[in-house]
Amino acid sequence: PNGQGILTFPDGEKYEGEFKDGKKNGQGTFTWNDEGKYVGEFKDGKQNGQGTHTFPDGDKYVGKWKDGKEHGQGTYTFPDGSMYEGEFKDGEYHGQGTYTWSDGRKYVGEWKNGKENGQGTETYPDGDKYVGKFKDGKRRGHGTYNLSNGDKYVGKFKEGEFDGQGTYTWSDGKKYVGEWLDGKQKGHGTQTSPDGKYVGEWKDDKFDGQGTYTWSEGKWKGDKYVGEYKDGKEHGQGTFTWSDGDKYEGEYKDGEMWNGTLYDKDGNIKYKWVNGVKQK
Repeated sequence: PNGQGILTFPDGEKYEGEFKDGKKNGQGTFTWNDEGKYVGEFKDGKQNGQGTHTFPDGDKYVGKWKDGKEHGQGTYTFPDGSMYEGEFKDGEYHGQGTYTWSDGRKYVGEWKNGKENGQGTETYPDGDKYVGKFKDGKRRGHGTYNLSNGDKYVGKFKEGEFDGQGTYTWSDGKKYVGEWLDGKQKGHGTQTSPDGKYVGEWKDDKFDGQGTYTWSEGKWKGDKYVGEYKDGKEHGQGTFTWSDGDKYEGEYKDGEMWNGTLYDKDGNIKYKWVNGVKQK
């Protein structure tokens, strides 16, 4: 048949609209038993062109269709207020698009196969902002993360976390340049602060392994430690040199001189430490 008509199926599904050569063609409405209702254009029996699909759970799509799938520019809204607005391909978010979550989070950028893929900008309810690469819905690759408190990270990401080479700048001026793993400073890195500079190994955001700390301010100004660290403290073998030329060489334990010798600038022994006890 051709023209206007109503087609009712045995299971109760129903099409009301235009036909051409016996197929749904033109403007029409299709009502499913369990998939909601589509109102819009049809071609060769399938949704093609502009149309609106309202789903039983409250989801709603308004936009372009091709061969029965969302394809082209469209808007998909959810009952909780979340919304995607942008390009679709074969029923999935694909191309340039904006997704706004009900909690205020927002992503603007590239999509592929229904997920954030490529370059994008994501802003968060707490004021944080990320600009950079995404892969399969997570921050991955090079990017910049600005925190609402004024801190900033520029570098590599993996699985959404700081991972690889990166630079973190605190709002108070402190700065770390080096390696990261799973969101924490781990590997080799350099941290500069108003107090001084550390160059060496890190683990779980703390000095850990071999490192050098040089003080630039306060009562320790000009002093220097070269040696081993553990959990952010001098631990193991190390050398501490004071600005006046005195030098301690030996073992540290939990940040304290443990087994070692203190020399004056001429190399004469001043004190010794045995198991943490200072001796003449």
